[in-house]
Amino acid sequence: MRLAISAVLGVLAAMPALAQDHSVGRDNYIEYCASCHGSNGKGGGPLAELITVAPPDLTTLSQRNEGAFPMLQVIHIIDGRTGVRAHGGPMPVYGAVFDAQAAAGSGSYGSVLETRGRVLAVADFLESIQE
Repeated sequence: MRLAISAVLGVLAAMPALAQDHSVGRDNYIEYCASCHGSNGKGGGPLAELITVAPPDLTTLSQRNEGAFPMLQVIHIIDGRTGVRAHGGPMPVYGAVFDAQAAAGSGSYGSVLETRGRVLAVADFLESIQE
């Protein structure tokens, strides 16, 4: 339990530094999201033409939410808690990489923290590319 608390405190202590650097979120986005949503977040990824519902422009999430970035909604979509009709359930391209419940089931605090860290990093990156 102490290890888990220490790990969480370590992540929280690093948050101000992470807030300035979006490279982790960008790298995860490019690896797991850009195939459909495009490298620029505008929805024109190489797999976009193969799916029936066009991927949305992720650079306009704030505009479509009265000027506020919908952080919690974005996190829930990434980690699979909120389904998206076009995905047919959890995001198909990355499987359980961002699934907090799957990580929790592994019994490893490290897995849970890594998974949640990835989700938060991608959401933070998406917030940084809002137009």
